Amino acid sequence: MTDLLDDRNNLVILEELVSGNAVSVNYSQLSRTLEKHRHTMMKRVQRILDCELLKPPSVPFLGVTKVYPLLIVLHVEVPDDERFIQWVKRDPHILAAFKTRHLEHNTILLIYHESISSYLRWREALPATMKAEYKIPEHLTRFASMTSYYSNDLMVKYAPSSGMALVMKEFEEQGNIGIRGCTLNAADFQVAQCLTNGVGLKINQTLLSEKTGLHRKTVENRISALIREGYIRKPVCSFPSLFVPPGCNLVLSLVEIKKNREKILSEFLKDNHIPIMFKTLQGKYNTLIFSNHYRIEDYLRWGEEFRTRFPGCFGHESVTYLTPMMTISFDWQIVSLLYIRNRMGIHRGRELRKALRPR
Repeated sequence: MTDLLDDRNNLVILEELVSGNAVSVNYSQLSRTLEKHRHTMMKRVQRILDCELLKPPSVPFLGVTKVYPLLIVLHVEVPDDERFIQWVKRDPHILAAFKTRHLEHNTILLIYHESISSYLRWREALPATMKAEYKIPEHLTRFASMTSYYSNDLMVKYAPSSGMALVMKEFEEQGNIGIRGCTLNAADFQVAQCLTNGVGLKINQTLLSEKTGLHRKTVENRISALIREGYIRKPVCSFPSLFVPPGCNLVLSLVEIKKNREKILSEFLKDNHIPIMFKTLQGKYNTLIFSNHYRIEDYLRWGEEFRTRFPGCFGHESVTYLTPMMTISFDWQIVSLLYIRNRMGIHRGRELRKALRPR
């Protein structure tokens, strides 16, 4: 079957959707849904974006886990040098980076790759890449590391917007939530909940027609095909850190589920604390859980509740706490867009070869 990403126009459409250039807020729809005046909706949306509870609307490129079937959690020891930060923020494979202290390592990277061999080639090329692009001496680039591999094919939960339920619960319990000096109210959170669910957002098909030269109906059919094949979903406003609400601690838990695994996983699937979950096999551990919690004690209480509900079912656990202050970079869009643009570069190369081919 022909890969939809082999078509240049599909890549142009993807770039405009994933970047958000061809996506906007449908204030009229939002106004009708919440039964509020259009101008009120505009003010509330702007406040939500200004305080960075959510990013502007875009289309998530779910295809990133198709083209990069491997998620790598890499613990590394890197020098305290701004040039390394620039590398982390610009590398096309690094989804997120956090400061940490784990054995001899001080940084955790979440990385996407096509395979173990492509990852190893990437690691092998890093000294030359860092020297050429970031002026980092080669002797500083051979850092100690520890690598864990997870298959995106074994990802059993992907619900990046589930954290909005935690935001709403925190607001109800605390009475308010301040983000970047801005205090949001109940009406603001109603709007935010709509935006994370894709309500009140629209795709500019006229812009896509102009960019590709295709008829609007053709553009619509191509978007439908990309959705059908699992490359994209409808537009949403995501958290700046994709599946981590602002102010939340991200907890990585490698868990040994000794029995009743499928029943426990079904409960995890319904739990709003967990946006991402993998089946795995790493020593005694058989599940990797990414979970969100406003306070570390909340995580401890949450974990103990599961152990109480399922006595004797949980064994060993390895936990890594990542607080907002530890975040170096978390940019899902750059990984997606750089992949799409690299594919477009391949097409440009093919077109150039065709043009230069002797007739």
